[in-house]
Amino acid sequence: MATYSTYDAKAKLSEILRRVRTGERVGISYHGSVIAEVSPVTGRTETLEDRLKRLRTEGAVVPAAGSARPIRKVVRRPGALKRFLESRE
Repeated sequence: MATYSTYDAKAKLSEILRRVRTGERVGISYHGSVIAEVSPVTGRTETLEDRLKRLRTEGAVVPAAGSARPIRKVVRRPGALKRFLESRE
């Protein structure tokens, strides 16, 4: 993984993004320690249930104690967020 200091990262952002587009991960360091990582976005098409299962397996989320209710969608019509944001412009 290539690493750039924060100073170099600001100056070479286009170069970093080119590397990331090719699938490479790039580290950003501050005083010699890597503090951030820029990586390509993966095009996952997971369902909500699959994503939650993966996050539980990774330890990123923990189910609430005593909660057996399945998570349900709050929005009834797709695009609610987009309509809300457009109404604020």
